[in-house]
Amino acid sequence: MKVTKICCLGSGYVGGPTMSVIAQKCPHITVTIVDINEKRIAAWNDPDLSKLPVYEPGLAEVVGEARGRNLFFTTEGDRAIDEADMIFISVNTPTKTYGKGKGMAADLKYIELCARQIAAAATSDKIIVEKSTLPVRTAEALKSILHNTGNGVSFHILSNPEFLAEGTAIQDLHNPDRVLIGGENPEAVQALVDVYASWVPPERILTTNLWSSELSKLTANAFLAQRVSSINAISELCERTGANVDEVARAIGTDSRIGPKFLKASVGFGGSCFQKDILNLVYIARTYGLHEVAHYWEQVIT
Repeated sequence: MKVTKICCLGSGYVGGPTMSVIAQKCPHITVTIVDINEKRIAAWNDPDLSKLPVYEPGLAEVVGEARGRNLFFTTEGDRAIDEADMIFISVNTPTKTYGKGKGMAADLKYIELCARQIAAAATSDKIIVEKSTLPVRTAEALKSILHNTGNGVSFHILSNPEFLAEGTAIQDLHNPDRVLIGGENPEAVQALVDVYASWVPPERILTTNLWSSELSKLTANAFLAQRVSSINAISELCERTGANVDEVARAIGTDSRIGPKFLKASVGFGGSCFQKDILNLVYIARTYGLHEVAHYWEQVIT
């Protein structure tokens, strides 16, 4: 299954940089990024690269190299969907503010809207790649929307979570610790492996089943958040005892079993993603009746 055209729904912090790097590293693949936000697409297309809607060191150079060659930004989703071999879904998954799971579960309305648009526009078989941070088993919801269209098109769903850090996203994409791909169809999985293999060493491309991949993103963020919460708790003890939390962090960080990363004491987690993802994990655990598991991860937020 050879991929020559990729479409990405969503041109935000994940979709924009990720697709730009794929276009840069795979000049043989046409990459089209779709967004309904006209102002954002206009900014991506602005001749002045300092006006890109996402600021990341190195991004302007990547976009400058690939844009107009094999990287395109548009608001015309249906055509891009129909022409693509592979479609990435990279839209927002905020915490629900209504209904069942309010305040904890991920809101999948944007994901479901994408699935409905794909189902309506596609006239040939597609590989669908979940790029957004999603609750485990979201692929089931996607499958049920995509496969009940009645138009005879076949969809293979893959999970390919992002592990980008703000400020180093381009570096993370150029030289990732790992690329994670989960799926049930070996040919579809291999098609995405082949895309990343254009620049990522094969030993860093991990393949799993669909559910393991979906859960790995939440778990990675939960473990990192756990470290931040741990050092924040110790910082309070430092204040009472006269110890210096930076010195303590440096002392324990030199232990190879612990390592130095994510041991910087701060106000909360320093961003919204960790809390959002842990709440999602707590909600999923409760859904399956795993109340001790839910309580454990809740304490990381507390």
